Amino acid sequence: MTNVKGKWALITGASRGIGSLAAVFMAEHGCNLILHSRELVHTNQILEQVRGLGVQAEQVAAELSDLKQVSAMLDEIENKGINVDILFNNAAVQIAYRSEYFKTPPEDFEKSFVINTTAPAMICYRLLPGMIERGFGRIINTTSGIKDEPQQAGYSASKAALDKFTLDLCTVVKDTDVIISLTDPGWCRTDLGGPNAFHAPESAIPGVVVGAFVDDKKSGRLFHAQEFAFMSLDEALTKAMSIDN
Repeated sequence: MTNVKGKWALITGASRGIGSLAAVFMAEHGCNLILHSRELVHTNQILEQVRGLGVQAEQVAAELSDLKQVSAMLDEIENKGINVDILFNNAAVQIAYRSEYFKTPPEDFEKSFVINTTAPAMICYRLLPGMIERGFGRIINTTSGIKDEPQQAGYSASKAALDKFTLDLCTVVKDTDVIISLTDPGWCRTDLGGPNAFHAPESAIPGVVVGAFVDDKKSGRLFHAQEFAFMSLDEALTKAMSIDN
């Protein structure tokens, strides 16, 4: 198992839902945190909570649809002198559910791709070289299992693009201790998933974070979080490392 104590993790969309649950889990294992949200005030509560668990924590803000803000956020992290060891690209947006899907406006695709695909890719590009240079890193990109729903075409297409980007990126870290993974939380009752979703957000733990703890130098796996629901971390790791690419 990878020891994350004292390492630094950046979690996008950390103010609520699965992002905040991941933050608490990582803090409980001694991992220092950089908590992202659109506005600093949104992470005040989780910042206080994780610091209460004895780890260092910082907060940063950026609107992910504005790539200049994303770049400025990464500059800020660098200026703090923090090397990011673990990246959770958790934040995403689901624009709308289009019952009349033939009338889906192009803006659904444009905004979905910027937030759900391009911004995570830019963050990976910025942080991955340092991970490679230091000989350690974990990147966990959050995808979605949505399929056969043209009503959510912008969202599902942007996640499919993120999958492709992630799997291609894995080839540059093959057989190293920089491990890149995908995770699918499942349909959870978060602000994004809505109140009618099948699963409680807590069920996504430890599946959405297990990619930070694997230590077998295998990139390219997809961890379906609901298959790990309510397991211990040791149990989740055993299952995760049995998964082939």
